[in-house]
Amino acid sequence: MKALVIGATGATGNDLVNQLCLDNDFDAVEIFVRRRSDFHHEKVKAHIIDFDRPEEWSHLVKGDVAFSCLGTTLKSAGSKHNQWKIDYDYQYQFAKAAKENLVEDYILVSAYGANPRSKLFYSRMKGDLEEAVKHLNFEKTTIFKPGMLERKDTDRNGEVLGLKIIKFFNKIGLFKSQRPLPTSVLAEAMINASKIKSKGFSEIKLHSIFSFADKTT
Repeated sequence: MKALVIGATGATGNDLVNQLCLDNDFDAVEIFVRRRSDFHHEKVKAHIIDFDRPEEWSHLVKGDVAFSCLGTTLKSAGSKHNQWKIDYDYQYQFAKAAKENLVEDYILVSAYGANPRSKLFYSRMKGDLEEAVKHLNFEKTTIFKPGMLERKDTDRNGEVLGLKIIKFFNKIGLFKSQRPLPTSVLAEAMINASKIKSKGFSEIKLHSIFSFADKTT
């Protein structure tokens, strides 16, 4: 199979691409990035693109399954406008290109609590993206809704503190359904989802992702 990936330089995307390279079911992995990446593998082909100019790259989005795990924080983006552009516009443009090029399988990483009617900007943005992707009517659409992600070597101070707090409560038997999700586990679950021969829409919520990653394919 040929995989298409956006968000490959983020924590989840990095784990995803590395696992795809080791998976014998995938013989090609094409990533769409804004700058040169550090991936050096015979399966990987990088397209360095300007996400603001989809007319220049949309024809390249051709393959068997598209993985979308692009995302940023409000702090990194600098404004809600910029965060919306990255978390919604770029991902929707990629999904639209995939649909137009007859990609059948689309896998999107969203977020726990995503809801187009939410009063919270982030949750509403993620919910709006989910709805937009659903309306593209891929033959198969899978949306993952993780909670707190455990990223290797993260430099986000708030995230580090949050992980410590949740893990403490987990140790004493509380908030088990909210336990942090390693990005490597999320990546494994996404790959497993791509191998399930089904049609229609599926939503994999927070508490189910761990077991989903363990499924044999």
